[in-house]
Amino acid sequence: MKTMRNLRALLPVVVLLTACSNPTGQSNAQSIPDLAQPTRRAPSDPASMKASFSPVVKKAAPAVVNVASRRVVRQRVDPFWDFFMGGGAPREQVQGSLGSGAVVRADGVIITNHHNIEGIVEGNGDITVQLADRREFPATVLLDDPRADLAVLKIDTKGERLPVMAIDDQEQLEVGDLVLALGNPFGVGQTVTNGIVSALARTDVGAADFGSYIQTDAAINPGNSGGPLVDMDGDLVGINTFIISRSGSSSGVGFAIPAAVVKQVVNAALGGGHSVVRPWLGVKGQSVTAEIARSLGMSAPRGVLVAQVYPGSSADRAGLKEGDVILSIDGQAVNDEGGGAFAIGTHKVGDRVTMQIRRNERDQTLTVRAEAAPDTPARDERVIKGRNPFDGATVVNLSPAAAQDLGVDPFAGRGVLITRVGQGYALNAGLRPGDFVREINGRPINSVADLNAAVAAQGRAWTVTIERQGQRIAARLVT
Repeated sequence: MKTMRNLRALLPVVVLLTACSNPTGQSNAQSIPDLAQPTRRAPSDPASMKASFSPVVKKAAPAVVNVASRRVVRQRVDPFWDFFMGGGAPREQVQGSLGSGAVVRADGVIITNHHNIEGIVEGNGDITVQLADRREFPATVLLDDPRADLAVLKIDTKGERLPVMAIDDQEQLEVGDLVLALGNPFGVGQTVTNGIVSALARTDVGAADFGSYIQTDAAINPGNSGGPLVDMDGDLVGINTFIISRSGSSSGVGFAIPAAVVKQVVNAALGGGHSVVRPWLGVKGQSVTAEIARSLGMSAPRGVLVAQVYPGSSADRAGLKEGDVILSIDGQAVNDEGGGAFAIGTHKVGDRVTMQIRRNERDQTLTVRAEAAPDTPARDERVIKGRNPFDGATVVNLSPAAAQDLGVDPFAGRGVLITRVGQGYALNAGLRPGDFVREINGRPINSVADLNAAVAAQGRAWTVTIERQGQRIAARLVT
């Protein structure tokens, strides 16, 4: 596993239990009611003594696989050796990743994590799938979905039908439900751990920008990622994807991608798609805090306060306005912007979705048509070349669809976004993917065509203004 995504440093929550004494010295034991004592008894029959998860494991385990990927990375030699040894040719380094997956169609279709196969391109690496019976097959990528951290693989079974794990996207999970996590932790071989659903709809965790995770205390460790989280019917209810841990090993705080997202990605792959088109609401907002709730006359903090509505978006056409509070989407409570994006994003394009809102201290119902994010203006992706500060940078026009794919704010306004920085002056100048180009020599840059025209002008000195993480940075560069 790619480090199991320990992406956040979380301070441990320490609960101190202290004894409180009675300052008068008098006992108050009489005021405490008698507590019912638990009934303890030995198992009354052989069946209860042998209660086991074994039937669930026997159903699920044959469809669990190991996923190993290997990719070749070209790295330049240290400049010191370049100078003294006459080198300069890139060296090749092999990097590997080990994870898990589940067979979801009998002809060899497998679901796993994107980060298990990240960076694999044709001719630059390979993927091997090992079945539960230890047979190994080369795999190809049908669909890679970084936004959800999922990937769909295919192996050639030569007509053989493999054991399949059903994706149960209709299961109404509740906190406290028993679940099993299956996978290959640390490469030791197929392993099963048990636990419960610790929480649902966790949105402010992880690296993927589209997720509402199932939290579980079932032990998940490096190598488990991509493996299934199953219910007591042996069906897939989630794909284990990352943990929060100080040590890198299980601390009882693991997260799984819900089956609804898994099925969406699998269906897109089986339908011949190379990407997942998800509906986009077109709203920017903030969680309702206790202070905001009081100002709006709400009895308790809930929902998302709408700060902006993208013009022409599905939310705009449905009549949503700034200052409204989104309470639920399709009956699913929404308490942050990520939860709203997830609730609408798991629908199919064209679905009609019910939204419950609060406006002027009254609850109302709106109907929203699920629509894909608009891809206008056209991306016009280009690699900038020549003697200018952007030499080697790949740039695109920003649109809601491009923002969705690239994980940036679609409300950042019109502009040109740097998506990659290759060899060239842009790398030496310190430009980074995610930077917006705002001005060149005092000239506003609103499109890739503007940028191309600006850098076509000959010159050695350039005044460049970029926006990085919401802050504008101006610099004078000499090429």
